[in-house]
Amino acid sequence: MTTSINIEQRIERARELFMSGYNCSQAVFMALADLYDIPEQQSARLSASFGGGVGRLREMCGACSAMVMLEGLQSGATQAEDAAGKQANYKNVQALVHRFAEQNGSYLCRELLQLRKDAPTPPTPDARTAEYYRQRPCMRMVESATRIYCERLQGALGN
Repeated sequence: MTTSINIEQRIERARELFMSGYNCSQAVFMALADLYDIPEQQSARLSASFGGGVGRLREMCGACSAMVMLEGLQSGATQAEDAAGKQANYKNVQALVHRFAEQNGSYLCRELLQLRKDAPTPPTPDARTAEYYRQRPCMRMVESATRIYCERLQGALGN
C-alpha cells in the first residue's frame, strides 16, 4: 500500500506532542495513529508503556517501538496460522528498525543516551526542562522514526 501523506506535517505533529510532555513512543504513535482510525486518547494509552526504552528500562527506543506498533497495524498477521503473514510483517519490522539504527547509530535507548549497560533505570521520568530537551537526542529520534515510517507508507523502503 502506498499512501500520500505530508511527512513534514506528521513530523511537526510528533514534535509538538513530544514537547507537550508525551513520551517518545506516544509522540510518534499519536502523530500517525489517525491513519488507522485510532482515537488520540486510545493511541496515547496504547503507546504509553513504551517510552524510555519500554517503561524506562532503556531497551528499544520508544520512538522505534512506535514504528513497530504502527507496522503491526499496517501489515500484522491476524491469523495464528498465517506463517507467510508473520514473515512479511517481521521483514517489514526489521527493515524499519535497521533503517532507524543506520540513521541513529542504534535502536537501543541506553546506547542512544550513551548510558552504561548497568546504569540504574528507576521508573521516575525526568522533568521536562529546557536542559532535558537540550541534552537528549530524543527529539531527533522522534523525528527520525516519524520520517522513516512515513517513508515506509509512501513505498520508499520497498515494503
